[in-house]
Amino acid sequence: MTTLTTPPTAGPRSTGAASPRRTSKPRPTVTAVVTWIMAGLFGAFLLAVLASVIVASLGGSWGAGWLPGSVTSDWFRQAWEAPGLSSSLAVTFQVAVADVLLALVIGVPAGYVLARKSFPGRSAIMLFALFPVILPPLTYAVQLAALMYRLGIGGTLLSVILVNLVPILPLVILITVPFVEQISPQVEDAARVFGANNLKLFTRVLVPLLTPGIVAAGVLCLVRVLGSFELTFFVSSAETQTLVVTIFGAMADPGGPPAALTAAMTVFYMAIALIGLAISLRFSNPAQALSGSAHRAV
Repeated sequence: MTTLTTPPTAGPRSTGAASPRRTSKPRPTVTAVVTWIMAGLFGAFLLAVLASVIVASLGGSWGAGWLPGSVTSDWFRQAWEAPGLSSSLAVTFQVAVADVLLALVIGVPAGYVLARKSFPGRSAIMLFALFPVILPPLTYAVQLAALMYRLGIGGTLLSVILVNLVPILPLVILITVPFVEQISPQVEDAARVFGANNLKLFTRVLVPLLTPGIVAAGVLCLVRVLGSFELTFFVSSAETQTLVVTIFGAMADPGGPPAALTAAMTVFYMAIALIGLAISLRFSNPAQALSGSAHRAV
């Protein structure tokens, strides 16, 4: 008679693996706490400034308090219909489009050459390209204005375009160089093997790959031109003022338009600048490219 024996139930085996340990949350350091506090204070201050401008542009009547007694959107209509604002908007659009196109057409090929070619003085050129970007525009605005008037084009639209091209052209170069360096040279060699000349190589191969950098550089140039006050102020006339110069003139004139009307004009300016910045951050991180380029130049 065969006896069936039931195998013993296997107990918990030791696999040698360590049992999961409870990970304690890292305690915030003093540096992290101070950083978050400072960032929060800065963000709150920035939002307070923006909110104050928006509230001032909507105020119909004011009393003794912080908030207006009545709210109206009529100031935006008056700002839009103001002759000075409409003409300055047209000038701003012309200057911005012309400067961005010129900066991209000149800066992108120049950035490609600096990224791919090694020649004496390359590091010096990269270093000098940083100066118009990091220096305050007032340090060279007066000299550029004097040069424009000596050439006989001071006060014209051409002079406004040329002086605003000075800080944004190096910006395009500095942003383009890291993007080009991220592209393997083997991609260009393969395109040449298949018969692509220099023009087709640049337009059909490199430009699609450089699109994030080109878009970021173009939008940053647009934002820089929109905010350029000193360079435009010294060379523009009454017919060639950009929006930021027109707003400054309205705020500096004691007998000028009401404060609410000036605030409505400022809201238009802030909206244009914020839209451009949002588009730039959507496509790429130009600040990282600029910092990398600056590190290579030094």
